[in-house]
Amino acid sequence: MKKIGLAIVLTAGSVLAASPSFAQKNDHQGQGRAVVTILPSQANGTVNELPPQPKLKVNGKESTVTSFTPLQESNSPVELVLLIDGGARTSLGSEFSEVEAFVKEMPPNTRMAIAYMDTGRAVFSSQLSSNAADVLKGLHLSAGFPGSNASPYFCLSDLAKNWPSHDRTARRAVLMITDGVDNYERRFDPDDPYVDAAINDSVRAGMIVYSIYWRDMGHFNSGWYETNAGQNLLQLVTQATGGNSYWQGTGNPVTLQPYFQDLRRRLNHQYELTFTAPSNGKPEIASLKVDLKVPSAKVDAPQRVLVTGATTARSE
Repeated sequence: MKKIGLAIVLTAGSVLAASPSFAQKNDHQGQGRAVVTILPSQANGTVNELPPQPKLKVNGKESTVTSFTPLQESNSPVELVLLIDGGARTSLGSEFSEVEAFVKEMPPNTRMAIAYMDTGRAVFSSQLSSNAADVLKGLHLSAGFPGSNASPYFCLSDLAKNWPSHDRTARRAVLMITDGVDNYERRFDPDDPYVDAAINDSVRAGMIVYSIYWRDMGHFNSGWYETNAGQNLLQLVTQATGGNSYWQGTGNPVTLQPYFQDLRRRLNHQYELTFTAPSNGKPEIASLKVDLKVPSAKVDAPQRVLVTGATTARSE
């Protein structure tokens, strides 16, 4: 019995002795990218100088910033998809003049497209284009019925997996117009698996998601309970990807113009942040915490980020 016990101790000791070498061989550094918005408090304000380099943690671990640069129109293309709920109330048509103005006012570095949420898919009615007339050919009233989107989060995942461009140098932005209600889980659940999947798919695709709350057709989604759930779920998505949610109380907004104006300002005040971070050697979705304080400005950074391109930092 004593010999058996001694063998066990020796075996355990051998494993412990080998552990440092094993850890070193799996010590990787991954790479990541995030888009940070620094929005001046004043409507016509500007950030007068490059903000200080931020500090950040990835999955709770200190990480190294490798670059932090402003995204200017001349060197930063933008691809923006307007994703409209196929079950949105037809009163949305009263806002079409503001939608048209928004599309026409986008700068030359922006290509836009319109898609509709339909049974879990993002169905394009116009393709990415910098020509406003071509984009607006796809604008029409939703012809669906209550719940025809299946779930706005299914549609967002579908868009992420089938983005209509392969240009990964462009900022990818999505503006969802929807009530945000998940018809498969109508209560507010911060751990809703469909919402979580949509967030992760968006992060993998490099999408920044924005949303405007607009009621769906029918009566099932119009109560306070459903409205609260939809608005909070949309906020989970937009905050995780570095975007923003817009709504006015529990009803449809009187006008969309202030939201469009704010979105344009955000796109004009963004910075690209690249970094290295500890990695397990494979692409992974990680939590991101950015520590950056800019006087008289609001800083919005994504809460999740894709860490990829891992290389061995140290080997024996």
